[in-house]
This record gives sequence, C-alpha cells and structure tokens, in this order.
Amino acid sequence: MIKYIFNGILSFLSLFSLRINHAIGGSVGWLMFILPTQLRHIASINIAACLPQHSTLEQQRILKTSLIETGKALTEIGPLWKWRAQRIVPLVREVINEDAVQQAYKKGKGVIFVTPHLGCWEIAGLYAASRYPMTTLYRPPRQMAIDPFIHAGRERTGTRLVAIDAKGIRNLYQALAKGETIGVLPDQEPGEGSGVYAPFFGRPAYSMVLLSRLARKSKAAVFFAYCERLPKGQGYKLVFRTAPDEVYDKNIETSVQAVNQEVESCVLNLPEQYQWGYKRFRANPPGYDNLY
Repeated sequence: MIKYIFNGILSFLSLFSLRINHAIGGSVGWLMFILPTQLRHIASINIAACLPQHSTLEQQRILKTSLIETGKALTEIGPLWKWRAQRIVPLVREVINEDAVQQAYKKGKGVIFVTPHLGCWEIAGLYAASRYPMTTLYRPPRQMAIDPFIHAGRERTGTRLVAIDAKGIRNLYQALAKGETIGVLPDQEPGEGSGVYAPFFGRPAYSMVLLSRLARKSKAAVFFAYCERLPKGQGYKLVFRTAPDEVYDKNIETSVQAVNQEVESCVLNLPEQYQWGYKRFRANPPGYDNLY
C-alpha cells in the first residue's frame, strides 16, 4: 500500500511546472513554520546554536525561509524523480567552477563530490551523473517499499546507488580506482564507531571518517558541491568548491575538521536553504548536554 501512495504522490507532483511545484512546496513549508511542528522546533534549536552571531529577528527570518525551502525540497522530488533526464539536467541554469572538476577528472585518479544537505542536493547528483560515471553512497529507507523509487529517481541520469555497508564502501574504492566519480553526503551522523567528534559551527558533532579515508587512500580530487534553488521556480545554480588541502591530511581528526569547516562555509553562503531540521548534534561527547 505504501508504495502505491508514494508513487501516486510523486506522479501528482510531477504534473506541475517547477514554478508551481515550488509554490506548493513553499505553502507546505509555511505551514511547517506557523504550526508547532517538531521540524520547526529542531530547526529553531539548531539555528540558535549554530548562528548565535545573528539577532533573534534574523534567526527567525532564516528559520521561516529555511522551512519554506524544506517544503520545496519535499515537493520537487516529484518532477526530479519522474521527469525525463533531458528535461531535468537543463534546470541547472549556471555551474560555477566546473572547469576545475573537468581538469581533475581528466587526471584519471577519480573525483569525490561532497554534497551537504544544502539547496537541492538531488539535482546536484543528477547533474553530476549526467556528466561523469558516478557511484553514490546512500542510506536505505526504513520503509523498504519506497527503495525502488529512490533507485529509479536517483539513477535516472546514470549514477549507481550503493548502500552504507562494507560492500558499498568497496564499490566506492573500486569506482575511484577506475578514475570515476563518487558522491558522499557529509553532514549526517554516522553509525557508532564510524566517526569522530569534530567542531561544526563551534559545537562537537559526530562526523564520518569515511570521506577522509577515501580522499587520503585514493588521492582523488575532492570537490564540495551544492545547488542553490533559484526564486520563482527558475531552476538551480550549481557550485563546485575545491576542497582545502587539510581534507587530505593523514591525521583523521584534522581532515574531518577541515570537512566540517568547508561544509560550514557552504552553509554560510546559503543558510536559508540548509536542512536545519536534522538532529545534527544528537550524539554528544562527555560534558555536553543534549540540545534536543
């Protein structure tokens, strides 16, 4: 039953233009802001903890806008997972720094795309996979009935999805060894024993070590990527940022800290489109209270 409902929602949302779709999503996000939702509660806590330099009024503005953008992120999955690839890729209206990506790819050592939950990460992956052979790490859903839709949606431009397990990680190393590209989302809490604590917006966050190990062992070029959602459904602007040298450091803590700092920098460029509703600080080292 779940798969039929989910497919029906995706199909319905894919009937509309991106502009209308984002208008629907924006309305959903507005409701999430004005109602006492858990998402609003978590986002409010995260914004206050991560952006203390902003006034309360500015924090409220970011909260409202980010929830509206979260609504758009939910509804745009319909067209992004259902439209033909030839219709999706041109939605990326502008690409920043892709020349550097192309030059790195030609060296044959592979490329690692690090994509935070910022803007439209779905189309960032779809665009990259349309340009380069790509393997992407993903976390299978709790409701496995929707897993086929995730694969069909995200693999429509050529990427190969692999789960976060030993086999999936081997697939990532193999892809890089062949000079291909891989995609990793760096800002979700890893499983127990798979991370270290590193500063994120001034607070210790349990952060993955996999990315640091991949970069160090493969010598692949690392680029941080995020796709800004343009106003009024005009499309997206994709930004590639060359990773700082510290990401390749042999010291895991130094590398992970550099990754978090770069994610921070990306978020500060576009705080209104970050996924503030995720419990990024769920795990806490000794001496820190639970934020939530």
